[in-house]
Amino acid sequence: MKVILLEDVKSLGKKGDLVEVNDGYARNFILAKKLGVEATPKNMNDLKLKRAHEDKLAAQRLEEAKTFAEELKKVQVTLKIKAGEGGKLFGSISSKEIAQAAKDQLNLDIDKKKMVLPSPIKSVGTTMVPIKLHPKVTGELKIIVQEA
Repeated sequence: MKVILLEDVKSLGKKGDLVEVNDGYARNFILAKKLGVEATPKNMNDLKLKRAHEDKLAAQRLEEAKTFAEELKKVQVTLKIKAGEGGKLFGSISSKEIAQAAKDQLNLDIDKKKMVLPSPIKSVGTTMVPIKLHPKVTGELKIIVQEA
């Protein structure tokens, strides 16, 4: 029996896959636990339409991420913090502070978890912080750290 999986099934396939299974396995496990539906022409058409819609949404999200990455190139965030000799900061600046400053200064909601900051900023100067906006798109935000 051909079955369209509604959820990932270990050792069988991923959500949306069309798989061939024994009739008993399909009736007693896949269909009974609502892990899949029988591959009728109606269900096949529904799957095709659903995939087309998901592809359209994915393309739209990718375009939005590219647009947002272009906006990030044009802006900068300025942070003021106490510093000692040689421009070394008392403390450090983490992604949390950068996200808060971007919200306050530019009114941009940037998730701190998407910032790729290998280590906190510990000196005065300009730093480019990469931000993962999409698996295929990474934008950069210019951070200027000044002595207070």
